[in-house]
Amino acid sequence: MSALGRVLIIAGSDSGGGAGIQADIKTVTMLGGYAATAITAITVQNTLGVSGVVGIDPAIVEAQGRAVLDDIGSDAIKTGMLADAAVVEAAARLIDHANTGASVPAVIDPVMVAKGGASLLADEAVNAVINLMVPRAALLTPNAPEAAALTGMAVDDLDGLRAAGRTLIAMGAKAVLMKGGHVAGDMVTDLLISIDGERVFAAPRIDSRHTHGTGCTLASACAAGIAQGLPLEQAVERAIAYVREAIRRAPGLGSGHGPLDHGWPIR
Repeated sequence: MSALGRVLIIAGSDSGGGAGIQADIKTVTMLGGYAATAITAITVQNTLGVSGVVGIDPAIVEAQGRAVLDDIGSDAIKTGMLADAAVVEAAARLIDHANTGASVPAVIDPVMVAKGGASLLADEAVNAVINLMVPRAALLTPNAPEAAALTGMAVDDLDGLRAAGRTLIAMGAKAVLMKGGHVAGDMVTDLLISIDGERVFAAPRIDSRHTHGTGCTLASACAAGIAQGLPLEQAVERAIAYVREAIRRAPGLGSGHGPLDHGWPIR
């Protein structure tokens, strides 16, 4: 790896520590990178769900990111919960600012709904994600429901994942990791699709209710690898392996959708 791997994470905070900024920081750190943040929202949540959300002023979101970029710098940007259209616009400006005179790839996780069902993206912000985030994505990481919302297509099987992924490439994303966890079956199949081709990642489904934060964790793991100079396919392969082991070793905390074991590499 050619660099420490500085990742600027633009996302919301999870008080339960299983998803959001907390999961992002843990993941990037465990994989040897350096995590900095621009927090978009404060959520009140635990394994049982989200009971409150307070958005951060978009100007402050952007100021956080610029403070990081103008001093520490970044080798990759990862976005998660963006809450509303104004924050999406701020995130787009930060990505453009990072790419002034440099090439800083963005991993875009189009977070829309929390594991417990709470909405994390305003309905009117979906078009902003389509118009501003998708074309700026070096890697887009939607699950099946998110891909359906972005494309208007049915995404309920492998063919649907593939078709939606190709549509998202046509919409401007340079590469798409179509996550198959929401597609029924004993195997979980993820598809990495780019203009250069397709790579299939398939593995037996792990039967566990402790899967809170898997999407945030996977996207941040991909961003860490990209920031460290790994080729995209290798970064994704390492990220998927990290998340699977984190699910397998989940500590069993809480009464609902519990967190992963992000720290398993040091145990």
